[in-house]
Amino acid sequence: MQLPAGPGAVGLSLAAFPVSYALNCGAALAHPVAIAVTGVLVLLVLFCMAYLLGEGSHSQDPLFYVFTAFSFTSVIDLIISLEEDGYISGFMEFYLKEGEPYLRTAYGIMICYWDGTVHYLLYLAMVMAITQRKNYRTLGLYWLGSLMMSIVVFLPGNMLGKYSSEIRPSFLLNVPYILIPIWAGMRLFSQPKSLPCCTAEKVAAEQQRSLYQRPLDLGLILFLLVAATFTFFRGLVVLDCPSDSCFDYIYQYEPYLRDPVAYPKVQMLVYMFYVLPFFCLGIYGLLRPGCTWLPDWALVFAGAVAQAQFSHVGSSLHHRTPYPYRTPEEVWWVFLLTNVLYALGPHLLAYRCLRSPGFFQPAAPTGQDGIKKHQ
Repeated sequence: MQLPAGPGAVGLSLAAFPVSYALNCGAALAHPVAIAVTGVLVLLVLFCMAYLLGEGSHSQDPLFYVFTAFSFTSVIDLIISLEEDGYISGFMEFYLKEGEPYLRTAYGIMICYWDGTVHYLLYLAMVMAITQRKNYRTLGLYWLGSLMMSIVVFLPGNMLGKYSSEIRPSFLLNVPYILIPIWAGMRLFSQPKSLPCCTAEKVAAEQQRSLYQRPLDLGLILFLLVAATFTFFRGLVVLDCPSDSCFDYIYQYEPYLRDPVAYPKVQMLVYMFYVLPFFCLGIYGLLRPGCTWLPDWALVFAGAVAQAQFSHVGSSLHHRTPYPYRTPEEVWWVFLLTNVLYALGPHLLAYRCLRSPGFFQPAAPTGQDGIKKHQ
């Protein structure tokens, strides 16, 4: 009798504990090439197991296999973070020593925590949604933004920072995390949207309201303006702007931006060149009705900023960050409040778009029923 796909996915992911323990005990895995080959074989076996597990009607969705296999690697990342923080031992030492030693940095530990908790729960939720034939597009877009943000910071940070000389063949195991999310993203965007019922009259009424009649939107626009300014400022800071305000900020509030691991610098530049333009587009979407692209991209960027802020804040305070680069204790509350509010902005925008989507739907002739489920 075949194991139900949902519990089966959980069981497969938890198999990461005995598998990693067994591999750690293998004396042959002391060479970087052997570790890389073993990693490829494990990934192949994972997808084969996911395929066998997903046999049935729901297996028509290939993302089931992706989420099931990635849930296993999420548990591996959780094991890495727990082992590096001293909670467990004897599981992934071989991999961190000869595979990807940069995962021992504060940033590496924090992205492993995020992948092993938030991404893991998202994978299980999406697997269950697929098995129950429910829509998981919203969760998928949030996951897509979160995973892509971790990749676009983590990989360049490895190549540019002080660990650039520590890159081993196992670095290539990150390639699937570039290619598969791109393919998964195209599938997610092509799925039908699931939005609240909205008639043409309601859409017209929403879009005819001026900004002063939408005080929450006005507040959100001001919030995004402040966030955009802060994004630009921190971008100037990591670009070595000579102004006194930049100098004071990097030494008194966020010295982690000077850390030679390069992750914080790359993060701030990604913010400046990608998140900053999105904030401006978000403001435009709140001013001009009918921007149908905004709800989807608000979800993607909410996931991206959540992952980025968790990793950045955690790394700034983590004991693996050298003391001169850690956030001073006397400014902890200012630092935390600023960064939490920064992460809150994209989530408020995404909530606004999903909660009342009429303003962002294409206008329809009055008297006709609007699209109850916007395709």
